[in-house]
Amino acid sequence: MEQAKAEAAREPQPPSGVPAARRSLRRHSVRGQILDALRDALVGGELTPGEVYSAPALAERFGVSPTPVREAMQQLAGEGAVEVVPNRGFRVARRSARELAELAEVRALLEVPVMLGLAQAVTPERWALLRPFAEATAAAAAKGDRAAYLESDRTFHQSVLSLSGNQQLVIVADELHRRAQWPLACGRPVRTADLVADAAEHMALLDALAARDLDVVESLVREHFTTGA
Repeated sequence: MEQAKAEAAREPQPPSGVPAARRSLRRHSVRGQILDALRDALVGGELTPGEVYSAPALAERFGVSPTPVREAMQQLAGEGAVEVVPNRGFRVARRSARELAELAEVRALLEVPVMLGLAQAVTPERWALLRPFAEATAAAAAKGDRAAYLESDRTFHQSVLSLSGNQQLVIVADELHRRAQWPLACGRPVRTADLVADAAEHMALLDALAARDLDVVESLVREHFTTGA
């Protein structure tokens, strides 16, 4: 978050003579930095579920104007991470155990059939090319870096699903993945051991996919969605 804050603070304000298109691109760059920082804050627990945060207060924290903060928070609202509170700001959403279970069910309905189809169509050599993505999740988990782990976890799932050739599937699955990742359910601590166990399932899944062991593939995917961090 501090890095994003410093970068955003250094972002110069364009003079009035700069074309509107360039001003828009510059603002978009700041918004992107703030969006990344807000996501890190959600993952790290710096933004508390149930609490309301105003755009001006967050803008002061990041050293930018309220506009890019508001735009970033609106995007997070669209992703279900925050809720708009009229005349006050944005409330960080609470994730109940039931909501997480429902998200796991929807993800399984979407991804299990795709994984089973890929297991029968993709060669072992191609699955081997995805091992670095699984290894990246394991490395982040071993460090206990939850933010890095969640990002590498999403990258791993994207890399697998992209083999289907269905870009819309990848987009929809990634949105569901984000919703399942944060904010955390109240009272649901995540330990390094949990991350390590979750990461180990990635490598096991690649092994099962390469072996075309459909029963194990389905079991691993369903369990991963249910117990994943």
